[in-house]
Amino acid sequence: MQREIITTADGSKTIQIKDWDEQYHSKHGAIQEAYHVFIKHGLDLFQGKKESVHILEIGFGTGLNALITLLETSKSGLYTAYYGIEAYPVSPEELAQLNYIPELKAHDFQEQFTQMHSSPWEKQVAITDNFSLCKKQCDFKEIDFENCMDLIYFDAFGARVQPELWTEDVFELMFRVLKVNGVLVTYAAKGSVRRAMQAVGFEVERLPGPPGKREMLRAKKVGVNANNP
Repeated sequence: MQREIITTADGSKTIQIKDWDEQYHSKHGAIQEAYHVFIKHGLDLFQGKKESVHILEIGFGTGLNALITLLETSKSGLYTAYYGIEAYPVSPEELAQLNYIPELKAHDFQEQFTQMHSSPWEKQVAITDNFSLCKKQCDFKEIDFENCMDLIYFDAFGARVQPELWTEDVFELMFRVLKVNGVLVTYAAKGSVRRAMQAVGFEVERLPGPPGKREMLRAKKVGVNANNP
């Protein structure tokens, strides 16, 4: 599928898949969306409350969510073990066109951002003293983690183009991955997505969405269900 780099409304770039008319991040602002969905309504639940956090990202993509997580946890000292799942890695040519470092005024982290993309797959790598990264190149349904993640960034392509990624089967797997009281956050807000989450045992809340979206979803694993003892 043909991919091209586009500039979103806040000046940050993202990748667009032209055949699907789908982007890796919101056209209304890639950086704004990432901070609103994954930091404000995800990571910030753990800042100042835990000494360490285990994060799984579904759709590592451009590495933007990992980068902003590194920036935020470097301020607080929260130790972060970050796991990114990606079936189709971004190419070096695409990476060179992304402008997250200057847009975030994060020039001191250029080396770390480069290392995130150049580090080997299937291996946990220390990016900084308090941030490690393990990237896995696989299909989301091949994840074999269980009861070990505090937080999931669910950033898969939208249900309009890949409905198979937003089913009860997938969210049952996400439920199994999380520790009790673990949280999943996503930009999505479709009723069918919310119902799929609830069907596997998640407690789901609607929250105000990022620019361009009225709502988003946050799901919490408050216990176990029959399929996830």
